[in-house]
Amino acid sequence: MKIGNILSRTRNSPAKMPILLLALLPVPPKFNGESASANEAQRQTNADTLRAVFDLVLAPLQPVAQEGTVIDCADGKTRLCFPILLAWIADHAEHSALQGIGSMSCSKCEVPCMELGGDLRRIYETRDYMPYREKALEHEPAEAASIAEYFQRLGVKIGNNVFIGLDRVSPADLHKPDLLHNIYLGLFKHMMDGVEGFLKKHKQQQGFDDAWTEIPPYPGFSVPKKAYREITQWQGKEMCNHRHCISAILASALRNLDSSQYHDFKSALKCVSALVDFSLIAQYRSRTPDTLSYMESYLQTFHWTKDIFLEFGTSKATGTRADRQNWKRRELMVDQRAKEVHHRTVANRPRQADQERVERSDQRADLIRRENHFNFIKMHYLTHFSSHVRRFGSISMYSTECHKS
Repeated sequence: MKIGNILSRTRNSPAKMPILLLALLPVPPKFNGESASANEAQRQTNADTLRAVFDLVLAPLQPVAQEGTVIDCADGKTRLCFPILLAWIADHAEHSALQGIGSMSCSKCEVPCMELGGDLRRIYETRDYMPYREKALEHEPAEAASIAEYFQRLGVKIGNNVFIGLDRVSPADLHKPDLLHNIYLGLFKHMMDGVEGFLKKHKQQQGFDDAWTEIPPYPGFSVPKKAYREITQWQGKEMCNHRHCISAILASALRNLDSSQYHDFKSALKCVSALVDFSLIAQYRSRTPDTLSYMESYLQTFHWTKDIFLEFGTSKATGTRADRQNWKRRELMVDQRAKEVHHRTVANRPRQADQERVERSDQRADLIRRENHFNFIKMHYLTHFSSHVRRFGSISMYSTECHKS
């Protein structure tokens, strides 16, 4: 029986799926910082220890995966079965550690880290971890620098995948789409940060808050107990509940517009609605070619319109750099104003100051637009949802939301 069928039936039944603790993974010690060589030695020790633990935990799977074992089936008959590891349900950080990839690398394909938010139609090579391991074992000590550069380009740490060598198992297939961490606590939270910035820019925050507090009760929907801006930390269930009303609330907040705002408001609504529709259809338990086509279409629309929120997803480093540039520009203008003060009339000074403030604001926004991007791993993982459905079936049966419910 497939693990997916077990999870699907367990979720619909009142009984919780039994959990058997196999092992507690060791917590690696922190680097002492004495030297680069000492840190590298500690890193290798940590990797070897983790590998040894997984070899011990997964060792019982090897003989039954190769030779099979007799299992009693639900129809009362016994059959020769070949149990294999089908999925490793965890967040990206754990897959990054266990599969030996960088934090900005995809565990399923060789997409470059600077193209994670790029063209959805581009297909990248599926990761094959066995050649990585063979290349790491075969290289000469003198080639250490070149081999490290080679693996760095691929986003791989040299030979650290703990799943290599399992019979009938492809490590690239173990990572499954996760509705909870990938969409609810990932993309939705990132999108709402952009929505907040968008509302603030267009002075529509109060309209959004008013609509948020006036949501009526509905069966199966939990009415928010706090104003939107009073919520400091979102839980997965809250974000999942929130997606059912966000499109209507945003449409209500953006209903009063002038001609100059029409295009931006329309793009923002289309982007939010596309991600909501994608998330709703992603949790279907059965699929047809039409529903898969709808899901891919919603994802494409989301990517086409997501740039409307680009300027509001500023990292701390970019924000600091923009503030520093703004301050230097302000000092330069003050110095220039001091030299030209005798050429200005008192009436012109406020207007000149306003022009300088607008100029600095435009330059800051231009820098942020150049530096901001959507190249983060949770954005890229959405591109694997439809291929996962075609190969393995329902997405929701593998989600961590299922196991924590």
